[in-house]
Amino acid sequence: MKHLKTLAAALLLAGALAAQDNKPEAAIIPVKTLSGDAFDRLVKMLQVFNTRFTADDKLRTIVVYAPKDVIAEVRRVVEELDKPGTEAAIGRNIDLSVTYLRASLKPFENQAPLPPDMEAVAKQIRAATAYKHVQVWDSTPMRLQEGKRTEHSARLPGPPAPAIPVVKVSIHPESIWRKAAGRAVRFSFVSFDFRIPYLVSHAGPDPAPGQYQFYNSGITTSGDFMEGQKSVLGKVSASEDHTAVFVVISPKILD
Repeated sequence: MKHLKTLAAALLLAGALAAQDNKPEAAIIPVKTLSGDAFDRLVKMLQVFNTRFTADDKLRTIVVYAPKDVIAEVRRVVEELDKPGTEAAIGRNIDLSVTYLRASLKPFENQAPLPPDMEAVAKQIRAATAYKHVQVWDSTPMRLQEGKRTEHSARLPGPPAPAIPVVKVSIHPESIWRKAAGRAVRFSFVSFDFRIPYLVSHAGPDPAPGQYQFYNSGITTSGDFMEGQKSVLGKVSASEDHTAVFVVISPKILD
């Protein structure tokens, strides 16, 4: 009888401990990478646990109220998905319009009229700089994907080989945000690296007159860019010909 009482007490204690282990508690799980729509996709994926939690995209946190084993599993899933390139990070397609504007202190030869949608941008450049003559050098569409880095190289209009202007583009659209004014794409980085030829005008044995040299320069930035809005990222310039190149981008989010 004594042994039966001891066994019963042990069973009661084990049951109490098991119940205590399953007692819900609160835990804060940080989200380090995902934001915007990517954060929302993560939250939707966590609904499969069918447990109580709240999510705050501004604080980048998820607060879970559940037993320890459930919290541990939620934390594991968050850590697994909270990375670039995961199912939660990769989202909508984005069409990015990229326009390269050339600006000069002097009128261009055979200058073509600007497209109507670039008139406001050219007006902004004229008002903010000494360059009064602006023309479109080239325009390139790019297809991006939210959460995925894209790299692209292109030849630009210019002299024949070997003096070919080239631009290398590297872009990472981190996430899509919904704001009061509309939707925006958050780029963690945008990089345009140019290799632009120019004609050496001075005489001398090295380099010879008429020989092309190359000017290497680039633009690197980041930030939120509103859908449908044209944004001037910056300029690259070569003092040898008193001209500059301005990069203008405009994103469109594909639903």
